[in-house]
This record gives sequence, structure tokens and C-alpha cells, in this order.
Amino acid sequence: MNDWLESEKGGLDAVGLDLRGADFSRADLSESWFTGAALSGVRLVECELYRSDAEGANFDQSDLTGSSLVRVNLDEATLRGANLDRVNLVKASLYGVDASRARCRGTRFMGSSLLDVDFRGADLGEALFEGNSFSVKLDEETVLRGARGSVFGPVELVEGNVSRELAGNRLWEWLQGRGANLRVIERR
Repeated sequence: MNDWLESEKGGLDAVGLDLRGADFSRADLSESWFTGAALSGVRLVECELYRSDAEGANFDQSDLTGSSLVRVNLDEATLRGANLDRVNLVKASLYGVDASRARCRGTRFMGSSLLDVDFRGADLGEALFEGNSFSVKLDEETVLRGARGSVFGPVELVEGNVSRELAGNRLWEWLQGRGANLRVIERR
């Protein structure tokens, strides 16, 4: 696998490929194409994925610890149970992403589009949020202790079979009650 990676210049073309279980740790995969790829269980520890496209890719149970996903397109991807601890998600696009039960401890969400993202049961402890759209699903199992920065609302809070929208002061109070230090910025 390493010989293949080293021979690829200008990014890896893995559109629609089945790469389940592969180990790409510490690889430079900048400007790669993973659109629709099967990447469940893949190790992408400390990888560089700058400007890669992973729209619709399946990263379920993958390990992306410490990777750089700056300007990555993850629209409609699945990250269920994935490890995204200390990942750099700066100016990334996460529209319609299922990140339920994902680990995002210390992850940096900065200037990213977090629209219709499912973070139910996810661990967002110590995560940094700055300048993101933040229209996400959360539940009582979502860990937010130590999360800091600022978010735009609203969020959808799911409690059993019932969901309700939280915004403004009600969202701020709920986040504070979960141990987060997040400012809620009102939309004008």
C-alpha cells in the first residue's frame, strides 16, 4: 500500500473504491478523491487530507486521530463511531453528516459548515468551535464537557422519540448545564 501511495502525485483517486480496513497512517493524501468510497475501519492517523473530497464516503469506525481535514468536503458522509480526536476541521463542509457516537475530543471546528450533522451520542469534550454554522442534532448522551468557543444555533435536541429546537439563551443554558463553555451567537 505504501508504494502505491508514494507513486501517487497530486492526490489519490479512490472514488467509489472499497478500502475497508486499510492503514494510511501519516500519509499525505492532500487533494485526494474519496467520493463514495468505503473507508469503514480505515486507519488515517495523523494524515494530511487538505482539500480532499470525501462526499458520501463511509468512515464508520475509522481512526482519524490527529489528522488535518482542512477544507475537506465531507457532505453526506458517515462517521458513525469514528475517532476524530484532535482533528483539524478548519473550513470543512459537513452537510448531512452522520457522526453519531463519534469521538471528537479536542477537535478543532473552525469556520466549518456543520449543517444537519447528527452528533447524538458523540463525545465533543474539549472541542473548539469558532465561526461555524451549527445546525446539529444532539441528545442527552452527547458529551460537551470542556467544549469551548462559539456557535450559531439552533440545535435539534432529541429526547427519546421527541425532538425540540433550542436556540439563543435556552441553547446557552443547556450547553452550560452539560459543562460546555460555548457562547451562542444570535443570527440577525
